[in-house]
Amino acid sequence: MEIIWLIPLLPGIGAAVTGLLGIRFFSKAQTALVACTSMALAALLSIYAFVQLLALPAEARVYFVVVAPWIPAIPLETAGGIGEFAVDWGFRLDPLSGMMILIVSGIGLLIHLYSTSYMHGESAAGYARFFCYLNLFCFFMLTLVLGSNFLVMFVGWEGVGLCSYLLIGFWYHKQSATDAGKKAFLVNRIGDWGFVLGIFLVFFTFGTIDFEEVMVSAAAMPIEAAGFGVISLICLLLFIGATGKSAQIPLYVWLPDAMEGPTPVSALIHAATMVTAGVYMVCRTATLFTHAPMVMTGVAIIGALTALMAASIGLLQTDIKRVLAYSTVSQLGYMFLATGVGAFGAAAFHLMTHAFFKALLFLGSGSVIHAMDEEQDMRAMGGLKLYMPVTFVTMLVGTLAIAGIPPFAGFFSKDEILFQTFLHNRALWVIAVLTAGMTSFYMFRLMAMTFYGKYRGPAWKSAAVVHEGADHHGADAGEDANDGHGSWHGPHESPAPMTGTLMALAIGAIVAGFVGIPAALGGSNAIEHFLEPSFVVSADHEVGEASGVALAGAGAEHEVSHAVELGLMILSIFVALGGLALAHRLYLKQPELAGAWKARWAGVHQLLFNKYYVDEMYQGTVVRGTMSGGRGLWRFDGRVVDGAVNGSSWLTLVSSWCSGLFDRYVVDGAVNLVGWSASESSFSLRRIQTGLIQNYALTMLIGVFVFVSLYLLVG
Repeated sequence: MEIIWLIPLLPGIGAAVTGLLGIRFFSKAQTALVACTSMALAALLSIYAFVQLLALPAEARVYFVVVAPWIPAIPLETAGGIGEFAVDWGFRLDPLSGMMILIVSGIGLLIHLYSTSYMHGESAAGYARFFCYLNLFCFFMLTLVLGSNFLVMFVGWEGVGLCSYLLIGFWYHKQSATDAGKKAFLVNRIGDWGFVLGIFLVFFTFGTIDFEEVMVSAAAMPIEAAGFGVISLICLLLFIGATGKSAQIPLYVWLPDAMEGPTPVSALIHAATMVTAGVYMVCRTATLFTHAPMVMTGVAIIGALTALMAASIGLLQTDIKRVLAYSTVSQLGYMFLATGVGAFGAAAFHLMTHAFFKALLFLGSGSVIHAMDEEQDMRAMGGLKLYMPVTFVTMLVGTLAIAGIPPFAGFFSKDEILFQTFLHNRALWVIAVLTAGMTSFYMFRLMAMTFYGKYRGPAWKSAAVVHEGADHHGADAGEDANDGHGSWHGPHESPAPMTGTLMALAIGAIVAGFVGIPAALGGSNAIEHFLEPSFVVSADHEVGEASGVALAGAGAEHEVSHAVELGLMILSIFVALGGLALAHRLYLKQPELAGAWKARWAGVHQLLFNKYYVDEMYQGTVVRGTMSGGRGLWRFDGRVVDGAVNGSSWLTLVSSWCSGLFDRYVVDGAVNLVGWSASESSFSLRRIQTGLIQNYALTMLIGVFVFVSLYLLVG
């Protein structure tokens, strides 16, 4: 475990090599070799470190390594007096970060392999640029999850934001891609502002930003159940950061637009890893959040409402990637709902299973887009299971997993969240169950429109077909746009690197849930027990009965019988099957019924299809308000600030001219007058000085006479 620092470093080296050398000198094969090898080595080291972690006793599964001193001690004022702000570049390996490095490196490797074929239509330079960004993202994401303090985490946090911007706008010659990249970057900066303020407040409160030290200190503080104290404020600021990175209300609007990037980007960044950073951060700081019940309630409400809203939008979308994008937002809402009710283990469990089936679904959609010559509208598909059997079967596995159908992975993690929510807040449980039904409906609707029924796409052509504005595989701007798949001869199965990746992820979507079989089904909920030490400080500083906080999943399930838990499972299965049946009826058996419902509920249909007009509201308020404010400030600058500067300059010139005149005619005139007077008087007085003593005596006598006369007259 001493070499865990190599895990993020290896993809960083891959990014440096492909970025500095690959763009100019490497062939596509050489670029793929460097990028995939660096990720493979990182994945192998992650597995090695995880196995070593498993070999340790449960209470000792935490390991720290300091790579190097980073910021030397700086005296700064804290709530306890003058403290020292000192930061080491250090990493922390525990059950939570161990699970995350497996997800990032493992799924990252699979997506790298998938991309070797998917991005093959790019030029050699564009190919190298893509893999450079992909490696760089993995470097920052691994840094984020391994960081032992808030500042190292923040470096990774900002790094993945930068890479997200670069990858979303990878096809920079497309206006929609560049706009989406800028939107993602700006929206995330809003959340990051809260995160930074939270880090500042953490240091001011605890005198350190090291996770272990902060959590130990927080565990000894009273729970802020009766008010909103400093810990509540810290958690609120941290959660603002999480809402930006993990796309929750009101900062979710960037993620659906991020689908403008290449599909592997959507799978890696916007499904499996980066968007889960907010959930990971909340789980990492669980001790803080359990001491802020008001904030946790807010987290649960935001998560539930986000899940419901995003799921309702996904019901009627027609772009295959946007359906999955809103599904991601909804599933992230599930995770925050779990953290809000204290079920941190269930949230992390769902994060893990979601990484498998959502990456599978996104890459499956990429396979469909590849087969349909960049077509993303499901209304122009249909019947593709005949042409793409591997893609169909694997996407069906992912659909069953996300819908919560047993025994697929999503069933176990989703139902654990539903169960824990039922124990803590029945109203939020109702929302979560309703969301589960919507999820099942829109996912089977996607499958029905894409793979079943009659083929509705364009006729097969022998000439090259170039579609602009879709998930285009062509070359960079200024290069031959036909350097892609060439002539399109109809839908077809994807190449082996793509289908092989889909099959590997499908296996994960099937078996990943078995590590969390609940006691009601004869299991031990192993994953949550494994992760639990990451949510408490230590055996000596446990946030449990001693501090008045009980983490959900650490005994709350015993408050109800296994029969009740089984009943809730059966209910959720029926809800999922109900969504499946409804989608089957509306889009396969009776498609005319869908048209009738659309006409009958035209207002609701329009509202959902247009995504509650949230983008329009943001455009009309935030965007236009910002632009109007910018124009107003520009006018104020031009007319007031510049006017004042120009006016002061004019006044300076006028005053200097007047000063020159005054100096010339008054000051110099007075000086010259004095000089002339002295000159003239000296000429007159010179005549009196004759050098004769008698003349001087006469003058003195006259003076005495005058003085005496005046004295006598006055007196």
